[in-house]
Amino acid sequence: MQPTVDELTPPSRPGVDEQSDNVSAASPDKSRNVQINLRKIPLLAQLTDEEMGRVKKELRIKRYTRRETIIQKGSTGDSLLFVLAGKLQIIDVTDDGRIVSLKTLAEGEFFGEISVIMNTPRSASVVALSEVLVALLPSSLSMHLFTSSPTVARHMLQNLAAKIQLDSQFRSLLGINNISKRVYSFLELMKETKPGNLVVIENLPTHQDIANMINTSRETVTRSMVVLVQQGIVQKDLHRLIIRKPEALQELAGNKPA
Repeated sequence: MQPTVDELTPPSRPGVDEQSDNVSAASPDKSRNVQINLRKIPLLAQLTDEEMGRVKKELRIKRYTRRETIIQKGSTGDSLLFVLAGKLQIIDVTDDGRIVSLKTLAEGEFFGEISVIMNTPRSASVVALSEVLVALLPSSLSMHLFTSSPTVARHMLQNLAAKIQLDSQFRSLLGINNISKRVYSFLELMKETKPGNLVVIENLPTHQDIANMINTSRETVTRSMVVLVQQGIVQKDLHRLIIRKPEALQELAGNKPA
């Protein structure tokens, strides 16, 4: 079943400021109108005025409610998508029917590029974690930007290289025999350093999701997390995990702190 969405089509309909790089749309909760500066999207930030004009002309903005499906695995990859507001989750389904969280996406990030580049069906599903606004850019214009805009091409290559590196690290993680070390190494891969040197894991997957991803049991993940909490290495904070002692986590994962 296709999700119900509201769509704004710039610039032939209201919502586009033709004299700037802004588009406007109702906020995810429909409570107000919001202005979105397309140059704040990293992939589009350095487009020429001519290229930005083409993007504004063909961009479509859609609104989804929490838990709605933005992309269905196996569907046609006919557009590149950008998160304008809210958070999304990339998921897959295991052979035995379990849903596995693969990654979360926040404002400014893009997704769906593999299907656009390879002209293949979508390899995973994407669902809304909250009320969201998503922009869709047709694959024909996306491919034009990939091949003709040096800044877009460089950004795309960096993104793909990061994915390849993460996949390689993840394969190495699955080869760790000590299951607790595997859990700690997973957390090492997922951590991010925020302003103020705060080390966190945003939108931490459930223990079952982690277990599915690293090929162990939920109980094993829970026991390993309890150890971290008891030793004051991590602290749970709503939907994120704050790593209070990054060096201690590194040691448990079998890595020497730099």
